[in-house]
Formats: sequence, C-alpha cells, structure tokens
Amino acid sequence: MADPAPAATPGTALRNFERMLAAGKDGALLRFGLGNEYLKCGDVEAAVTHLRRAVALNPDYSAAWKLLGKALGAARREDEALVAWNEGIAAAQRKGDKQAIREMQVFVRRLVKQRLQE
Repeated sequence: MADPAPAATPGTALRNFERMLAAGKDGALLRFGLGNEYLKCGDVEAAVTHLRRAVALNPDYSAAWKLLGKALGAARREDEALVAWNEGIAAAQRKGDKQAIREMQVFVRRLVKQRLQE
C-alpha cells in the first residue's frame, strides 16, 4: 500500500463530530464520519477505532467496511484490510449494493496481486 497522506490539521468537522460523541450521540454514521476525518488527518489508528465501532453498530454498513479496509491498509495491516473488505463485500451483497461490491473486490484483487509480486 502507498504511504498515507501527510497529516492535516484536525478541522471543524472533526471537532463537531467529537462534540457530538461527547454529548452521547453515538451511532454508525457518526463513527463513520469520525473515522473518515481521522483518516484525512493521517491518524489511522483513531480512524480504525471509530470505523470498527461503526461496523459493530451496523454490520451492513458497506461504506464503513470499505473505509475500514482503507484505514487498515494505510496502517500496513493488510491481513485485517482483506478481512474488512471481504466483510464489506458480504454486507454489500446482503443489501444488493453492486457498486460497493465491485469497488471492494478491486481493492482485494489489488492487494492480493501486490502480495504476489513481493
């Protein structure tokens, strides 16, 4: 996997999401937003934590599975990324989300191909 983007400064969205969480407004969408913002800032471990919580709250949230795989890949945790993408494919199949299925299948194939070349 490529190196993650350089860390950016936490923005307004991240601060607002953290405030919402502190106020007790937890949910899969909020955790997805937090994970996405932390990933943008380069804090992959925080991103992974929030994205794991998002999929625990809603196991059929295929976009969260996809982003979790991306965050795990950025953290060089490729085995876990493959698991996340495969879980995401299963979630997308349950929902009939063909686009998400195709995207995550591409990510899995790329990672497997990369491993074979190493």
